[in-house]
Formats: sequence, C-alpha cells, structure tokens
Amino acid sequence: MITSMTAFAVNEAEIGNLKVTCELRSVNHRYLDVSLKLSDRLRFAETDIRSIISAKISRGKIECALSYKKQGKQQSFTVDADAVAALITATKLIEQQMYSSMSFSALEILAFPGIQQESELDKTDISAGINTLVTATVKQLLETRAREGRQLKAIIEERCVKIQGFIESANQRMPEVLTALRKKLTDKITELVAQPDFDRLEQELVYLTQKLDITEELDRLDTHVNEVLRVLDQSDPVGRRLDFLMQELNREANTLGSKSVDKDMTQISIELKVLIEQIREQVQNIE
Repeated sequence: MITSMTAFAVNEAEIGNLKVTCELRSVNHRYLDVSLKLSDRLRFAETDIRSIISAKISRGKIECALSYKKQGKQQSFTVDADAVAALITATKLIEQQMYSSMSFSALEILAFPGIQQESELDKTDISAGINTLVTATVKQLLETRAREGRQLKAIIEERCVKIQGFIESANQRMPEVLTALRKKLTDKITELVAQPDFDRLEQELVYLTQKLDITEELDRLDTHVNEVLRVLDQSDPVGRRLDFLMQELNREANTLGSKSVDKDMTQISIELKVLIEQIREQVQNIE
C-alpha cells in the first residue's frame, strides 16, 4: 500500500487536571527525522513519544508538538521565598547606584521567572495518558497518509499507462524510421557518386541501423514501467525503490532521445521524459 509522507493530525485528551493537545505534521524526507516540541514539564515523556512514532513510521520528517492547559479551579502554587529575598536584595543594590529609587509591586515580583513554583505532576498517570494520546494521533496521521497515498498511486498508474502508450508508438514507428533513413542515404549517395558501391552501402546501413536501434531501450523502459506498477501494490515502504526506478527510466528516455533521427521519435522521447519527471515529483512524497 502506497503511503504519502505529507499529512497533518491533531488530537486532544483530558489527562488528570490537564487538557493535552498533540499535533503531528509530516513532510517528505529521505529518512525518519522526528522533531519534538514539548514544554519543560512534559519533557519526561520524550523517549516514549519517539518510540511510539518510530514504531509506526519509517520515513519522513515528523514534527510532534505537545501542549497543555490546566482545567477546573485554579491550582494552588507555592512561592520560592529564597528567590524573592534574592530578587529584593539585588533590586536594592541596583537602586543604590541609581539617582531615583525603583520599586517592584508584589505582582511584578510574582511574574519574575522562578518565583512561582507549580505543584509537581503525577508523571506515571500523565505519561500513560500522553502515550495513549500520541498513539491515537499517530493512527490518525497514518490514515491521512494512506488516503493521500491512494491518490498518488492513481496518478502514477495513469502516467505509467501513458508511458506504455508512447513505448508502443515508438516500437511501431521504428521500422518506418529505418526504411526512410535507408532511402534517404541511398538517394544521397546515388546523387554524389556515379557508380556507388551498393555492397559497401549495405554494410554501412547495417552498421548504422545497429547504432540507431532502440529496441533495447524500449524493452528496458517497458520492464521498468511494469516494475513500477508491481511495486505500487506492495505493502512495505517503497519510496526509495520507486525513486531508483525513476532514475533508470530517465536514463533510458535520454538514450532514446540521443539516438533519434526522426522528429516523431524525438517528440516521443520528450513526452516520456515529461511523464517520468511528473512521476518522480510524486514519488518524492511516498514513504
């Protein structure tokens, strides 16, 4: 099953007296890269969160943001008396070096970092709740990635069918190209040489035909396209495999263009490269 690497999911849950929100964002990346945005009070859950994500996702840049709000009545807090005393002492020292006195209100002191001490969280219960929340959000993210993956698969299959059509057109066109080339060279030599050596001409035409033969390139193109269609039905992550196949398809299309001596064949080569590039852009988002 094709899975996209681009998705977003958000979920929230009530854990004790907290309302915790989990947001997951996923974009394409060569490997799995998990980035966490946690408040200091939830930092203890980092290891479990990384394990949950990496167990379900194998590729992509994942951003996980966890935030919380307190619920119910305002929770009590304690004041760090030593920090208050140190702050007041420092203020007095500063005032002694100023022309006018400066004072803080009680609220301003309370707003100073480190003065208010929140009560400790019950890490055991909260950790279990966070794990459940993250697991549910990851599931939601995977469902979104799967939906977009099905759309990507349909797009790639459509392009592959078009590529097969151009391969068939090239196969049908090639005998006509070689016949026209033979006639053109024969006529040209006949015009230039009074008594042309047709045996030598035939040898040169055979050599030229072999040099311009694109049968192998067309066969490899067809093989690679069939492999793409086969890989699309696999259940494992296939993004890297598809990326490799796009490189091989592009290589054969370039060779096809370099051997072309006919405007129709040149156009077929161009159309193939356009379709391959369109598929490659979609493959960049596949896990």
